Amino acid sequence: MQIERARAVLAGGCDSPVRSAWGVGGPMFLQADARGAYAYDEAGRRYIDYVMAYGPLLFGHSHPALVAGLDALAAGGFVWGATHPEEIRLAERIRAYLPSMERLRFVTTGTEAMMSAVRVARAFTGRSVILKFAGGYHGHFDLALFDAGASAGVGGARSGIPEGVRRDVVVARYDDLASVDERVARTSDQLAAIVVEPIAGNMGLVVPGAGFLEGLHERARRWGALLIFDEVITWLRFGLRGAQGRANMLPDLTALGKIMGGGVPIAAFGGREDVMAVLAPEGAAFTGGTHGGNPFCIAMAHRVLDLLETHPEYYATMRAVAERLARGIRTLFSERGLTYAVVQQESIVDFKFRAGPAGRNFDDARAADNGAYAAYYRAMLGRGVLLPPSQNEVMFVSSAHTAQDVDETLAAMRSYFCGTSHDSNAKS
Repeated sequence: MQIERARAVLAGGCDSPVRSAWGVGGPMFLQADARGAYAYDEAGRRYIDYVMAYGPLLFGHSHPALVAGLDALAAGGFVWGATHPEEIRLAERIRAYLPSMERLRFVTTGTEAMMSAVRVARAFTGRSVILKFAGGYHGHFDLALFDAGASAGVGGARSGIPEGVRRDVVVARYDDLASVDERVARTSDQLAAIVVEPIAGNMGLVVPGAGFLEGLHERARRWGALLIFDEVITWLRFGLRGAQGRANMLPDLTALGKIMGGGVPIAAFGGREDVMAVLAPEGAAFTGGTHGGNPFCIAMAHRVLDLLETHPEYYATMRAVAERLARGIRTLFSERGLTYAVVQQESIVDFKFRAGPAGRNFDDARAADNGAYAAYYRAMLGRGVLLPPSQNEVMFVSSAHTAQDVDETLAAMRSYFCGTSHDSNAKS
């Protein structure tokens, strides 16, 4: 079997742990193809895909505007190792939508973008301590993994992360300024940056309450630290101006991810001109890489922005489909007497197997019944619906999803929930 073949050559049988489906008791989904809103296995069976590569596929798989004419796009080469006009033009386009990014630099992954932003913050402030939030996922570099969301939590001597790293990380509760004050009380004069997802998407979907982001901004100013927005998920998912435009805020630094290239490996970090000036060749801090700003990925990012600018109606389409899905799930839960909160923002839908109101932090996410989600995941996979193999992840809708896809999904959910006993008070 292919899973055995994978385990024989890939560490753990996969290139990212969540793909192994260890969090839901398996089976690992082996994908052979993808088109539009659908993933296909080796037998050719179609699955409605709500993973969407964990967010970046705004237009579904293989949108014609992104995949047509790729030979011509690659004819000049995949990587040059030189600055070029289209790289400059893309930076200008991004800055027009995200004015906080007065200067930016292209990299390859969201992990690299966040890691680089943290280094810049430390270089600018001359400090080392970073404040992050439990349940926030900011990539797989060392300090980001403490109390991380998604499926990335680590700990112990065998994690490969030196214990000394922990001394420079402070972890607070999301959407809780009192927790921030308590955790930073003794280290505010050593704090380099506050790192936050302005809308959290890695402990489920959590929209912070009024005043939280503004409170972080005020504290960063008061403590002499920088505010870093991780918009790897939220930029473009929440519009061309991202979560910071929605919040009407200008963070000091921002990280963007592969959504800008429709899923190809491109990311960026940037911020205030004076902050970014710490980078070589102007300053002493180094970030760099041969693939940063490579012409192929830059060209793909231009295609994505072209598509969004030409078809602004895509956002309304995705929102309408997501609202239909969320509304249908709420109706089903109400009929079954289940008090699971369904959260929907733009093209993201989420619920947890936990009774009561929507989650506000990672404590709420950890209180959800993972066993119940695992059974649900496996049952939905058997019914032709591909969900993320972790309850900390969310459902992503694309412009390729249709009302018919939603109705088929709701029918599969109804079949499962109507044939299964659930205690609505469990894990409350």
